[in-house]
Amino acid sequence: MSEYRTIRLAFDEDGLATITLARPETHNAISDIFIEEMSEALEDVANADGAYALVLEAEGKSFCAGADLEWMKRAASYDRERNLEDARALGEMLRRLNFLTLPTIALVQGPSYGGGVGVVACCDIVIAARDAAFTLTEVRLGLLPATISPYVVAAIGQRAARRYFMTAERFDAVEAQRLGLVTEVVEAASDLRPARDRALARFATNAPGAIADSKQLVFDVDRPVDAELIEMTARRIADRRQTEEGREGIASFLERRKPRWVR
Repeated sequence: MSEYRTIRLAFDEDGLATITLARPETHNAISDIFIEEMSEALEDVANADGAYALVLEAEGKSFCAGADLEWMKRAASYDRERNLEDARALGEMLRRLNFLTLPTIALVQGPSYGGGVGVVACCDIVIAARDAAFTLTEVRLGLLPATISPYVVAAIGQRAARRYFMTAERFDAVEAQRLGLVTEVVEAASDLRPARDRALARFATNAPGAIADSKQLVFDVDRPVDAELIEMTARRIADRRQTEEGREGIASFLERRKPRWVR
């Protein structure tokens, strides 16, 4: 496993993966190095035997302060092709996080700006301290939140995205929960780990393969309902009933015992 400069990756003995944003001196800002290391870490998690969930957390006062200032200074001198290369790398990192087959939980202890909101939007469950805050700051710099937009719009909806993309207003954790970006609000950063444990416990009785397939199903059915979609969903459940997990789950239910995957 690689040594990282901007993050830490750890696995516990039960298979829980944790990625920690570990540059508090820069408020965990996003840079080209961060993007490269996050992409590599996500690949490590995806390929790890026995991993059952990923937790994303951060050190310091901020969760993620958007783009790193030094990176922005360098990018100002890039030509279009180099800017496109950087944007594609960020887009690929976000794609890996969003479509990771494992459940993902973000623990947000402080502010998230710009691309940091995109990182949060890519996670399945987001638990935020009450004093966490969110801002889509790009228009203040004459830019736009393009690479993060598919995930943020999916999280908060088109109406809210139109407002916050254009105004760059700051909104708090309670408002973020109302919009759908945040799943749960806790009183303080010290409450994040207990909330994480409660969330993880909800996965412990569920079949890992079925969890992964259910997550993918959400993406695949986000389209108009037609005969093709109905046929696709029928095939999905018919195929899953024939899997080892499907057979074990039904058998354990009928025999009134716990299925083999329960941790």
